[in-house]
Amino acid sequence: MVFDSTRFDLRPYTGFETERFVRRTFCSWEDAGWRSLLVQRFEHLPVVEDMALPAAADLHLVLPVAGQAELETRDGGRAVRDRWLPGQGRLGIPHQATVRRYRGDADMRSIQVHIPRDTVDSVVARLGGDVPDFEAMAASVAAGDPLLEETVRALGSPGAADDLYAEAAAAFLATHLLTRHGRLRAGRPPAREDARVRAAVAFLRERLAEPITLADLADEVHLSVYHLVRVFRAATGQTPHRFLTELRVEEAKRLLRETGLTLDRIAPRCGFTSPGALSAAFVRHTGIRPSAYRNS
Repeated sequence: MVFDSTRFDLRPYTGFETERFVRRTFCSWEDAGWRSLLVQRFEHLPVVEDMALPAAADLHLVLPVAGQAELETRDGGRAVRDRWLPGQGRLGIPHQATVRRYRGDADMRSIQVHIPRDTVDSVVARLGGDVPDFEAMAASVAAGDPLLEETVRALGSPGAADDLYAEAAAAFLATHLLTRHGRLRAGRPPAREDARVRAAVAFLRERLAEPITLADLADEVHLSVYHLVRVFRAATGQTPHRFLTELRVEEAKRLLRETGLTLDRIAPRCGFTSPGALSAAFVRHTGIRPSAYRNS
């Protein structure tokens, strides 16, 4: 996947063994002569144990278009589990290396788009902003965007479109992502938004044992997913997901201290799907296993 380009940050992919994980069926660089946007279509192997994706500067959009899979993604030791479903886009965070593993079916296919970082920076400058909050942007994209989905699908079958089309598409995608999903970093939220953060925290505490999505939380406090993540992080220093996990670990610690319940009983009371999920989160947040904590 390494091409001779001064615009794309593809050098981190040097040595990446693409054929171990995917079969490429289309590449806009080679098949359409584009230089302003890199679009590729892939057919994926159904089972992958350790796929190390490098830390590159460009924006990397992935749109699953077929198949289903259970995914686990790690960035710096934190594991996040989600599902690969057609139409559910995801955005890689620039400069963040990840390791992914998954088990899926034989029909996993995707369209993947790389937007050059200089295009993103140019749009940021025109919007008069500072550094985008890419983590909030990625969370917002994952919540769904029909326009983004249809645009990426169209780019995956561009016909005879030349590089002018690619340049315009890159500018549109960057502008849409920044204005719809990733408003630029700001200071502390105003008092009205602080009240909504307090309401969100209360909701998380009340529903600790239940499965809660970002969309659920955003609906509860009448904010968009993007806006929720931004103001929540500005007020607490953490994303809602991390904050909720810490609440759940604290409740698990209390139950380990004050009751004789087994992990099988404690896990669902704290919102974990299994004792293994509880143990993994407990170790990440405390550095020790639940059994060691109980015996200490």
